Amino acid sequence: MFWRRKRKEESIRKDTRGYGQLYDTKKRLASYWHQIDETRQAEPKKVLEIGVGSRFVSRYLADYYDLTTLDTSIELQPTVVGSVLSLPFKDNDFDVVLCCQVLEHLPFSSFGTALSELFRVSAKRVVLSLPDKRPFRPIQLPRIGRYKLYNPFFKPAKHVFDGVHHWEVNAIGTELEKVLEIIQTIGFRVLRDYQVFENYHHHFFILERA
Repeated sequence: MFWRRKRKEESIRKDTRGYGQLYDTKKRLASYWHQIDETRQAEPKKVLEIGVGSRFVSRYLADYYDLTTLDTSIELQPTVVGSVLSLPFKDNDFDVVLCCQVLEHLPFSSFGTALSELFRVSAKRVVLSLPDKRPFRPIQLPRIGRYKLYNPFFKPAKHVFDGVHHWEVNAIGTELEKVLEIIQTIGFRVLRDYQVFENYHHHFFILERA
């Protein structure tokens, strides 16, 4: 029985380049909710999603909006195969551009170029999320509700490329302050930024054209 279960799990992991049922964990589903909710709040007509992943978010958005998807992998069957560093779209072509857990797969030196492309093709808003190294402990307090208890002794460490992520927020050299500075230099106004309560590793940046 154990052998059969292990084989089944391995087959799920291999589904669509690793984006199988085991990929969509409870934490990741919480992050998907924020992607969808932030998109919905902007009341868009046309949406661009960069990096389709398991297609969970794509399937939802396609039911409500004119959705275009872009990915570098033809295997994931995006609408357009292309790179975030050179988006094949017109200026101000989309009301909302969704780019979540994507840019860390490129060297940090490419961050500004990617942001410039997101800025160029967006008409209203960009929903961006990046991995964040800074942990917190979620707690429930009487009368206050949910509260994020950050470790006061947290010190950034250098991020070493692990074969997947070139960089993460709050590592040495890519501290949150530096990431926000680059975002604002491109011309974005940061409406809000936050780490997901149920998944602190995902840090959202809700951006508007300044």
